Amino acid sequence: MTEELTRHQIRIRAFQTLFAMNANPEADRHVIFQQLLSDEDDQTVAVPAYLETLVEGVLNHQDQLDQQITKYLSAGWALPRIAKTDLVILRIAFYELDYQTDIPKRVAVNEALELAKQFSDDRSRRFVNGVLSHEIEPDKNETEK
Repeated sequence: MTEELTRHQIRIRAFQTLFAMNANPEADRHVIFQQLLSDEDDQTVAVPAYLETLVEGVLNHQDQLDQQITKYLSAGWALPRIAKTDLVILRIAFYELDYQTDIPKRVAVNEALELAKQFSDDRSRRFVNGVLSHEIEPDKNETEK
């Protein structure tokens, strides 16, 4: 892949990488990066910096991200009950919301919803939207004051 990836395309690759690593924790993310980015098996491709940042950030902060997500789950719900696709999408979104201050919150939420549309179903998209709306709601109240 020789053309530069957009941020949206990078988020897709981050989702794919994190989902694969969730299924196989022993997987080497650099091998996954190459599989996702390279058109040919023997070609090594430069990994976009933001892809490294997203994947590394989610992995390094996963416990904190999971605590954030858990705060907004309905009674009787726990992380193991969430579909793996939704959990990975939420981790990416919460990472961007909490640690990537240069990204507007609306962009992070919209990108998460786009990932949910692409990799999940409408019910999951609504679930992701509901969880994320609780996270950004306090900011909305701050701007209305």
